[in-house]
Amino acid sequence: MYVSRLARSVLGAFTALVLLVLYFPIAYIARLSVNTAKTYAWPPRGFTLEWWRAAAHASGPRDALVRSLETALLASTIALILGTLASFALTRHRFFGRNVVSLMAVLPIALPGIVTGIALNSGFHRVGVNLSLFTLVVAHATFCIVIVYNNVAARLRRLAPSLEEASADLGADIFQTFGYVTFPLMRSALVAGGLLAFALSFDEIIVTTFTAGAGFETLPLWIFNNMFRPNNLPLVNVVATVVVLLSIVPVYIAQRLSDGVVGATGH
Repeated sequence: MYVSRLARSVLGAFTALVLLVLYFPIAYIARLSVNTAKTYAWPPRGFTLEWWRAAAHASGPRDALVRSLETALLASTIALILGTLASFALTRHRFFGRNVVSLMAVLPIALPGIVTGIALNSGFHRVGVNLSLFTLVVAHATFCIVIVYNNVAARLRRLAPSLEEASADLGADIFQTFGYVTFPLMRSALVAGGLLAFALSFDEIIVTTFTAGAGFETLPLWIFNNMFRPNNLPLVNVVATVVVLLSIVPVYIAQRLSDGVVGATGH
């Protein structure tokens, strides 16, 4: 399709504007993490690594990072198992109510986080479960499952069932077929889904606010609780920069894996 030079220029300028609006605040926070001043004043003043050294020796951010990693690892592991099972059930089998179950599987990612958080908080209290790491992991897993489910289901739809049928015709049982045929072909989708689920859980704050136990701070919660304390503002900038960097890595790897799968299958 032919696009005029003027149209390309307008689209390019609009794209640049959108990217600037999206990423300038993130870049500014990263710049403030090495700023000599303790405020958000513009323009930034000087350059120092003092706040990075202080953040590295502060127990609050370090403990919060450990809790965030622990929660994200557990939630993404549960999501990998349940999301994969759900994708197989809804992709490979037809049964009454299949569309309803499929809708229920993806609904948690569409609901506002505050609705999910309040509902889970109320549910936990109703059944007498105290808020703890367990409730936080369960809460995160509810929306992480959707990420894994969508990735694996999309891969299974591109995977011809005839390959599994041929394996069965050659005498392989269901576990051998999965281990030698199905799993190698969907492995990259599993890894991509798991990484995206990890990234989503790692920086979640709304659901975390309603389902974390008292005194249990993840890294996003630590940022929120300290960003209004002037003396801790430089540390907040450092921690926010770390969260962005740690979130970019799994998302980038997942995108590369997804691109590799699409390219390899020719779709």
